Amino acid sequence: MATPTGRRKNVEYETVEGSYLQQRQLRRGAAGWVLLAGLGVAYVISGDFAGWNNGLAQGGWGGLLIATVLMAVMYACMVFGLAEMASAMPVAGAGYGFARRALGPTGGFATGTAILIEYAIAPAAISVFIGGYVEALGLFGLTSGWPVFLVCYLIFIGVHLWGVGEALRVIFVVTAIAVVALVVFVVGMIGKFDAGKLFDIVPTDAVGASTFLPFGVAGVLAAFVYGIWFFLAVEGVPLAAEEAGDPRRDLPRGIIAAMAILVVFAALMLVLVPGTAGSQLMSTSTNPLPEAIRAAYGGDNLLAQFVNYAGLAGLVASFFSIIYAYSRQLFALSRAGYLPRWLSVTGRRKTPYLALVVPGVVGFLLAAITQNGALLINIAVFGAAVSYVLMNLSHIVLRVREPGLERPYRTPGGVITTGIATVLALAAVIATFFVDRIAAGITAGILIIALAYFYFYSRHRLVANAPEEEFAAIKSAEQELS
Repeated sequence: MATPTGRRKNVEYETVEGSYLQQRQLRRGAAGWVLLAGLGVAYVISGDFAGWNNGLAQGGWGGLLIATVLMAVMYACMVFGLAEMASAMPVAGAGYGFARRALGPTGGFATGTAILIEYAIAPAAISVFIGGYVEALGLFGLTSGWPVFLVCYLIFIGVHLWGVGEALRVIFVVTAIAVVALVVFVVGMIGKFDAGKLFDIVPTDAVGASTFLPFGVAGVLAAFVYGIWFFLAVEGVPLAAEEAGDPRRDLPRGIIAAMAILVVFAALMLVLVPGTAGSQLMSTSTNPLPEAIRAAYGGDNLLAQFVNYAGLAGLVASFFSIIYAYSRQLFALSRAGYLPRWLSVTGRRKTPYLALVVPGVVGFLLAAITQNGALLINIAVFGAAVSYVLMNLSHIVLRVREPGLERPYRTPGGVITTGIATVLALAAVIATFFVDRIAAGITAGILIIALAYFYFYSRHRLVANAPEEEFAAIKSAEQELS
C-alpha cells in the first residue's frame, strides 16, 4: 500500500508501507574497505590488458600519455569528491543519490540513468571481448562467441544471486589473479624497455605534429576516450554503501586505495607495453600484453602464455564486478520509483534478483546481436562521461549550498578539486564525438527517452521514504526552518 504524500519541486510522492522497504533490503556488513578496494580495481582491470592501446593510433604515444595524465587527474579529483559525498550520504544510489540532493529529482535521475547506461552496456562489451579471447586461444573448440556470452552471464549472475559477500570474495580472488599477471608482465619486461620504441609512429602532416605527437594536437583529444580505459568504472565503489561494514569510513578508504593502485598500473602499462614492442605495432593489437612479450623476446614463450591466459581473468573480473554495479544502480532507482518498482525486490539472500537478471538479458542480446564490443564500450564511455560532469557538479553545489552538512571525509582542495574534474569531464564528453559519433548519438537517444519516461510517468510516482529521497526531504525541511 502507498499513500499520497504531496508534491515537491514538480514531482509527486507516495509514502509506502514498511513492507515495501522490507522487500527491498540489501545485506549490510558484507564488505570492509579491502573488499571495496578490490571491487574498485576489479571494475577497471580489464582496461589494463587491452583497449587502451588503440589510443596510440589516435594520438601516438605522446598524445596518449597526455590524455592519460589528464584523465588520471580527472578521476583522482572526482574520486576525492565522491569519497566525501559517499561518507556524508552512504546510500545504494551513490552518484544518483548525490545528484538527487544537489540537483533535484531531474538531475538525480539523469545522473543515475547515465551511470546505468555505463554499467549495463559495459558487461555486454566485455563479454564480446571475452568471446574473442576464448576463440583466439582455441578453447573448447568454439568458433562463435555467443555461447561464451551466455555462459558468462549465467555463471556470474548466478554467483551474485548466491549472495553479495560470496560474490565480492570471488571477485577479489579473480582480480588478484589478474593483478599477479600484470606484476609478472612488469617483472619480465622491464629489462626489455627501449625509450626509442615509444616514438616509432611516423608523424603526419596534422597541425602540431611531431615525433612526440605524430597526429598533432587534435590527437590528444581523440585519445581521451582511451585514457579513460585505465580508470573507467572505479566510481562505482560507493554503490556498495548499504552493504559495507562502516560505510562512512570504508567507502572513502576503499575508493581512494583502488584509484591509487590503478594509477600505478596505468603508468606501467603505458610505458612498458609500447616501450618494449613499439607504439606502431601495439596501436592495432587486440591482445597487446602477450604480443609485446613475443615481440620483445622474439617469439612465443611461457611468460607470454601465462599473461595470455591470466589476461582472461582480468576481463572476467571486470565483467563480474560491473554486473554488481548495474544491479545496485538499477535497484536504487527502482526502489525510489524512478524506474518500475518491481525491479528492486530482493530475495531471501538479500540480492536484487530482477535488477541482476533483466539487464543481464538485455546485455546478452546486445552482445549476441551486435557482436561489436568497440561500439558497446564507446556507448558506455559516453554515458560515464556525462555522469562524471553531473557528479562533480553535485559536489560543488553541495559544498556551496550545504556547508554545514556532516562530512566524515572532506575532499582535499574542496570545490577547486572537483572543478578541475568537471572541466576535464566536459572535455571527455566532447572527445567521444571525435571517436564514435554513432555511439554518442545512441547514448544521447537513450537519455532522452529515459527523461521523457520520467517527465510523463515516474515523476508522479516517487517513493517518499526511499533513502535517497529522505536525504532530499531532510534538506528541504532544513531550508524551511532556516
